[in-house]
Order: sequence, then C-alpha cells, then structure tokens
Amino acid sequence: MTDDSQTPRSASGQDPEQIPRGTPRLLGATEIRRLATELQVRPTKTLGQNFVIDGNTIRRIVAAARIDPGETVLEVGPGLGSLTLGLLDAAHRVVAVEIDPKLAERLPRTISEFRPALASHLDVVLADAMRVTELPHEPTSLVANLPYNVAVPVVLHLLEHFPGLQHGLVMVQDEVADRLCAGPGNKTYGIPSLKAAWYGRMRKAGVIGMNVFWPAPKISSGLVSFERHEPPRTTASRSEVFAAIDAAFAQRRKTLRAALAGWAGGADAAERALRAAGVDPQARGERLVIEDFARIAEARNLAGQDHGVEA
Repeated sequence: MTDDSQTPRSASGQDPEQIPRGTPRLLGATEIRRLATELQVRPTKTLGQNFVIDGNTIRRIVAAARIDPGETVLEVGPGLGSLTLGLLDAAHRVVAVEIDPKLAERLPRTISEFRPALASHLDVVLADAMRVTELPHEPTSLVANLPYNVAVPVVLHLLEHFPGLQHGLVMVQDEVADRLCAGPGNKTYGIPSLKAAWYGRMRKAGVIGMNVFWPAPKISSGLVSFERHEPPRTTASRSEVFAAIDAAFAQRRKTLRAALAGWAGGADAAERALRAAGVDPQARGERLVIEDFARIAEARNLAGQDHGVEA
C-alpha cells in the first residue's frame, strides 16, 4: 500500500485549483482504493499489477499516444479503469483485454458511473493477452500500462496477430523500454530491440516516476511510442528471421560464425550464409540491424535449396 504522502490532494490525482473547469474527471487514489476495497482486490506481483492513481499521468499518456478521435484503441490490463477513462475521452472505442475476472466484470460499471455517455464505446474481453487472436473490433492503436513481467512478449504477440495496429504507446519497466528502443552497438540492444524493429519504429517517449502507482514499484517506468512499418523485404519468414536472432544472441559474445553454427547446420554453413548476406562472419549480433538478419535467414534458405536440404 502507498502511504498518505503518495495520495494526491484531490480524488482525481490533481490539485483541484489546477484542474481546468470542464476537464473530465479521472480516477485518483481515493477512487482506486474504494474500488479495490469493494472488490477485495490487492494488486499482485504475479499479474504485475500496479494501478495508476494520478490523473495528470493519465492525461500525459493519452496525449503522448496521439490518438485520432475515430480510432479503436486496444488496452491491455485496464485494471480498475484509470487509463480506460482517459482513452474513452480521446478515442471512438476502447477494447480492453483483462485477465482478472473481478476487474473485467467491474470495469463496465465504472465507466457507466464516470462516463455514462461513453459506456457503449467500451468492449471488455476477459482473456490472457498472450492468447488473444481475435477481438470484437479491429484496433488501430495500442495504449497500455503493461505488466512488467510479460511486457515484451505481449507487445510482440499483439503486433503479430493484429496487423491493423498502426501505432501506440506502452508503459513498461524503464529498463525494458530501453531494450525495446535501443540501437545497434548499445549495451541494451538485443532480441527485444530487433524483434520489435521487424514491426515498426520504437521510440522512448518519457519516464514515469514511481509514486503515481499503487503499489509503488521499485523502479521507474518508461513510455515507448511505436509506429508500424512494413517488415524487411525478404523471402524468409518472420519465424525464420526470429530464429536467427535468437541463435545470435544466445551466445552474444561469440562471433556470428560461431553463434549461428547450430542454427545453420555448422560453422562453415553459417559463414557461407553470412557472406552471402554481406555480413562479416567475425561480427557479433549486437552490430546488426533487422534487415541484416532478414538477409542472413534468406541466404541460409537459399543455400539449403541449392544443396537439396529443406531449410
């Protein structure tokens, strides 16, 4: 539980004297705790639950997401509805995927209480976001406060299965944000950076402090903005390219010739594929961009065909 020093002076999470007249009300610490008590909910580390209790933070996230009024926004892990209210103010529709049955059942009633005119613009899906492959409406934007322990897999899964997601903003653990947005040669550059780059451009959009959450996490959160682009042009499939990335970073200190040996069918085969792709066999994976791995996977496939071997 947060102590009283973390409780904003108004229920909306903002000093009432600073709230412009007519600004839609958002959930603050008082409402969050009331709802949690009503539902007998205590945020759990297992589900990575940290509820935002500050209205200004919600407004900041929604503004940074650059949502078009006609959009359908996908929210993962809406919890008690802090961000959901802000998203409904900005978008045409919100599809919220929630894994906790109590929270999923309560969310529509919360929206009806705070935004009765927008209640019909919300769809709540009780499901694990990692297993969702269909939604009642096709989303064009993803905006979410993601559980720290599953943030990267969830983002990659949703980008894979919902090609209509053209842009978005996710809040994740700050170090995870750095990994998603890192470029070649950076010490945080690796598998998340490269796989995310297959789908689009990731950009660090800010840092959120710890005291705007209940319970307060032990580390700051990072905002990651993304815009989808076409994947690299290659005859290799996404899974084949991702397999090459996994192999290269399983032993990231080794040269690519050595690291890709098991994946390619031997060190010599790995070297042939690397040279065919225009990549130095003595380089390491941390120096390559997603297009390099696409060419490597394609070269391996072509080499396998030339030798009558199924890639």
